[in-house]
Amino acid sequence: MSAENEHPIIDPYASQRASVRQGIAQFQERLQAAGHDFRNPPTEPTSCCGRGCNGCVWESYDAALMFWYEDAGALLTG
Repeated sequence: MSAENEHPIIDPYASQRASVRQGIAQFQERLQAAGHDFRNPPTEPTSCCGRGCNGCVWESYDAALMFWYEDAGALLTG
């Protein structure tokens, strides 16, 4: 086993992550096309133990991403 795979990132929504990334990229394109210089979305977690912890890093990421979408959407509609 290689060192990089020794402690893999556990993502409960791994099957959906590619579509999430695509959605983020599309939203960023819309912001850019509208002439807005908006902050980057939150970065994906780099660690997760996979034990379903209360306050999992993925829960925090998803919440931060929702705030990013809300703020970006308000900028686009405002």
